Amino acid sequence: MQLGMIGLGRMGANMVRRLIRGGHHCVVFDVNRQNVQRLAGEGAIGASSMDDLISRLTPPRAVWVMVPAGDPTETTVEALAQRLSPEDIVIDGGNSYFKDDVRRAKTLRTRGLHYVDAGTSGGTWGLERGYCLMVGGPEPVVTQLDPIFKTLAPGRGDVERTKGRDSMKGTAEDGYLYCGPSGAGHFVKMVHNGIEYGLMQAYAEGFDIFRHANSKNLPDDMRYDLNLADIAEVWRRGSVVGSWLLDLTATALAENPDLSNFTGSVQDSGEGRWTVMAAVEEGVPAEVLSASLYTRFRSRQDHTFAEKVLSAMRYQFGGHVERPADG
Repeated sequence: MQLGMIGLGRMGANMVRRLIRGGHHCVVFDVNRQNVQRLAGEGAIGASSMDDLISRLTPPRAVWVMVPAGDPTETTVEALAQRLSPEDIVIDGGNSYFKDDVRRAKTLRTRGLHYVDAGTSGGTWGLERGYCLMVGGPEPVVTQLDPIFKTLAPGRGDVERTKGRDSMKGTAEDGYLYCGPSGAGHFVKMVHNGIEYGLMQAYAEGFDIFRHANSKNLPDDMRYDLNLADIAEVWRRGSVVGSWLLDLTATALAENPDLSNFTGSVQDSGEGRWTVMAAVEEGVPAEVLSASLYTRFRSRQDHTFAEKVLSAMRYQFGGHVERPADG
């Protein structure tokens, strides 16, 4: 299948590579010309501008937008809407706010265009592991794009089947899911990232407790000098708290047990805030997710070892480089 990709950053470029490996034809554009040239050298068709990209796609076109959420996405989608033809499809694979998806879908619909929101999880590891996709939009349009989603997704691999799913149909076991109408994909991805905040915070606080288990405030016979890297590793082997986040934590601690390469100033990219806002609007208590968000705010003023663990996890799964509090 043919697909246009706008945005060739950490995730966009690897998504193109995975699609090319899967036999798809990708026309790519990025404001950084070197990114375009790099992908063109790997089998993609490079475009010099958005107009050039559109001219190289056969109608009805499908264009995937993989740029930072907020103004960059808004500007890109609007620019596409002014250039595309009826029945063309715009796919937003970034971390947009689901309410923005609902608005954009309505706007594009008046021009005869289709809008699909694709919550994408996989970070810098997606090229090899695949991308977990949560998709919203008109179901017939999403079905039309199924070959793209199927190639990007991890597939069933060697993951053991969940008991009771033998008679269930659908694509969830393949790593991608149609979640519902416009905004539903990014709504599910938003809560996914909110949960991620809570999980990361739980690991971070636990390892901070280990870090201070030899505190002078404790009785001599209750002080423990613990090897955090080994604890993370042993938990990977059969523990009920095992997870990919723990795998990444173990990697970070093995590389640098003190995590001295991180200050512990932890950013939030929006989804945690939106998840808490959704909980407020729905009247749903979300104590853990709210607390984990507020901890990130506090981390920019006063750092603990727990925040270093959070920073290390963010770098491991998404390549997020820690920024100073005033950055």
